[in-house]
Amino acid sequence: MALKTPEEYKASLSSMRPNVYKFGELIKDVTTHQSTRYTVEGHARIFQAQNEDEHREIYTTTSHLTGEPISRYLSIFRSPEDMIANSKMKRLTFQLTGTCTGGRCAGWTAMNALFASTWDIDDAEGTEYHQRFLEWLKDAQARDITMAGALTDPKGDRTLAPHQQADPDMNLHIVERHDDGGVTVRGAKVMICGVAAANELVVMPGSAYGPDDADWCVAFAIPRDAEGITIIEARHPSDDREAGCSCDDDFDLPVKGGGITQAYILFDDVRVPAERVFMRGEWKYTRNSIMYFIGPYRAAIGACVAGQGDVMRGAAALMARANGLDEKVFTEKLNQMAINNETTFGMGIASAVMGKQHPSGAWLCDPLLSNVNKIHVARLPYETKVLAQDIAGGVAETGCMPSYVDFTDEGYGELLQKYMGAAVDGETRVRIARLVEWLTIGAGVPGCMHGGGSPDGAKMFIRMFSDLNGDMERAKDLAGIDKDVPKPEKKKRN
Repeated sequence: MALKTPEEYKASLSSMRPNVYKFGELIKDVTTHQSTRYTVEGHARIFQAQNEDEHREIYTTTSHLTGEPISRYLSIFRSPEDMIANSKMKRLTFQLTGTCTGGRCAGWTAMNALFASTWDIDDAEGTEYHQRFLEWLKDAQARDITMAGALTDPKGDRTLAPHQQADPDMNLHIVERHDDGGVTVRGAKVMICGVAAANELVVMPGSAYGPDDADWCVAFAIPRDAEGITIIEARHPSDDREAGCSCDDDFDLPVKGGGITQAYILFDDVRVPAERVFMRGEWKYTRNSIMYFIGPYRAAIGACVAGQGDVMRGAAALMARANGLDEKVFTEKLNQMAINNETTFGMGIASAVMGKQHPSGAWLCDPLLSNVNKIHVARLPYETKVLAQDIAGGVAETGCMPSYVDFTDEGYGELLQKYMGAAVDGETRVRIARLVEWLTIGAGVPGCMHGGGSPDGAKMFIRMFSDLNGDMERAKDLAGIDKDVPKPEKKKRN
């Protein structure tokens, strides 16, 4: 068992069947194509870090299944310390890459959710999903694979359950159950992060389902290039392809290696072998499987956005200097950026520490604190972005910088470089400004608002897990009230 190097990781992607498309073009090699190679480079930085003395401890751990060293991204959360290490690693990863590396974290979290939910199903139903899962996991650890997590379905009409949809494919579902325990599935998973950089997909139901939706209750792991799977890379608003920019080693791609991608995954009667099927119609367990996912995901996403905030804070201070200003002029704003970063990071740590042990041995984050953190993640990073733009000035916020092609043009490039200069030379100032732009309005922005679910969805869980009735009883006791204080009846309007 060996930890992959960046070169070995890229080779594993290059050897896969081409099935990723963008702008109507089949991408023959995701490691070299302009539309996908940057996200691959961001993920490759993780493989580099796990082989560096400086970072090995945070990026690797010991498999509780084999006792061998493995990537932390392939480990099971079994203690608060594991979850804290998760948060520290995700914050560091954003600092190292300048972008989201979602082709690892969502798959990792889905993997952990299935570790617990397969145990639940086996314990109650006498199935063998958990042992199947453990065998697959040991193999995944040995191969040091990258996994994208796929939960979000197209959904169709949001007022209807999956079985009520005019088109059953609006939620990924089983179209055939095989005698050996395998399944054939059809449908799609949409807006899935980092798929081009992944070796495999970990697929889960996107919601809690009822008995009539049993065919839509399916979970499995499958190679990203399996027959019947087609990947469509989504266009990002800051995608330079349409502007005709090559983005080769210049400041039009402002980070040294990275760039997030989102994709639509189309499943056209894909056969999943039994050994990779971890749920096959057990609708009663979909709610808990979702809960097992959102707990650690919403806790640790606070670390992701904190890492992004760290880079934004540094870039904003550098921009102040480039403009000829002492960053002390912006002390209050820079302090607020730090407060925002530590709030989401700290809430995630609190959720980890206040969690509990699942009977399988998995560690479950506190659901109330995780969902509260999701609300902070949907607000505070945007406040940090505004502060970064405010400090940086119009050059980083209004989209008015020249391209690299113009900046180096033989006729007028020298003048552009001259006029873009301030307290530093023009190229240095533009590189800093590009980074601020990337982090605040560009492709470096992760899904702060809807990544890991919507804020309104998180508020639903907050209402569920916050004990309002208990709070009222405690208030009555402190006030010396022993009478019932009934809820007012709704008044009828004439």
